[in-house]
Amino acid sequence: MTTIATAQATSTAAPAAFFAKWADMATWPEWNNDTEWVRLDGPFTQGATGTLKPKGGPKVSFRVERLSDTEFVDVSKLIGARLTFDHQVATGPQGTTVTVTVSIDGPLRWFWIKVMGGDIAKSVASDLDALVAAAEAVLV
Repeated sequence: MTTIATAQATSTAAPAAFFAKWADMATWPEWNNDTEWVRLDGPFTQGATGTLKPKGGPKVSFRVERLSDTEFVDVSKLIGARLTFDHQVATGPQGTTVTVTVSIDGPLRWFWIKVMGGDIAKSVASDLDALVAAAEAVLV
């Protein structure tokens, strides 16, 4: 597995605020600049499936691989590769720390890294910052 990017941010919002934003996939384009739309086929649970449309790219199927009170991991199926977004939350004295790690595996990962790896690496931190702002806005 190859890591494409990792970003981390600290927030005053509770972990539940982040899970609420992740679960409301129709609103992802509000804080995820590279996403045109996301549709989940049923409730936000482990094993759920859906479809995502990146801006300028083809529709991609995904699956919620893991979901707990501290993590949300979704995996998109690409031709010859699997793209994984691992979202982790932890609470501490400074607030909630959110970490997003994007990785890819499979025999054609080299191709997908070349095609979209740079764009993903550039956007992970700014998308996380926008997610933090969206989660904190709920507090107001």
